[in-house]
Amino acid sequence: MMEINSFINAGKFLGSTDDYEKAEVVIVGLPMDYTVSFKAGSRFGPSAIRQASYGLEYYSVYLDRRLENKYFYDKGDLVLPYGNVEKSLDLISNVTQDILKSGKKGLFLGGEHLVTYGILREYLRKYGNDLVILHFDAHTDLREEFFGEVYSHATVMRKVWNLSKGIKMYHFGIRSGEKEEFEFAKNNTYMFLYEVVEPLKEVINDIKDYPIYISWDIDVVDPAFAPGTGTPEPGGITAKEALKAIHLLKDLNVVGMDLVEVSPSHDVGGITSILAAKLIRESILSFL
Repeated sequence: MMEINSFINAGKFLGSTDDYEKAEVVIVGLPMDYTVSFKAGSRFGPSAIRQASYGLEYYSVYLDRRLENKYFYDKGDLVLPYGNVEKSLDLISNVTQDILKSGKKGLFLGGEHLVTYGILREYLRKYGNDLVILHFDAHTDLREEFFGEVYSHATVMRKVWNLSKGIKMYHFGIRSGEKEEFEFAKNNTYMFLYEVVEPLKEVINDIKDYPIYISWDIDVVDPAFAPGTGTPEPGGITAKEALKAIHLLKDLNVVGMDLVEVSPSHDVGGITSILAAKLIRESILSFL
């Protein structure tokens, strides 16, 4: 039996250092997809993203920056007890706590979106209501329960909000959800439908002085550009717009990020994995 907080070597992201102490950013794969409501398979997302990263350059022409000038460490995939949602979330929280205690930033690869709840329990413990959460997604994820379950990738942002009522939570690209979720957002969070780039420009000045956590569900991107996900939703943003959103956040105080719901078994030619890898590269070079 593996010890708590054991990791599997599932490859390394392009440019990662072998020196954990020197690293400023720690990558962790979270291979969990127990509550996915449509097409499972995102547990294989972290390794697919890493593999795809080797098709990229170290240099970003957008930013004129290179990965060699960033120190980040890839711990591999966290070993999780398949099917045990609460125990898995506890292990995710433990790893997040270790990263934050070491003074480093976390970069988490999903896995389903519920993993964000385990991560943000620790971020909110550290930063409290000063933390700004930027949520990029096709779906609201604000349900109180889904098919009778309170732990679901469809309830993740509601559970996060319940951790610290009054938290500054912004949703971008939303185009699917129940009416009650939109009503809840109207009264408690900041929700921008369909679009990402223009509304992000509107709020930059409001969030620039706060610590920021970013949660990317790959399905915010239209399935024409990112078909490899469990709940594809037509009408999304382009790959170019997703990159633009990351670059808008360049040099802000981003303290952590996750990218979730990449499901390689439903991909076409690996285009979702390579997009995810490029979004990760640009994020590391932009603000991590």
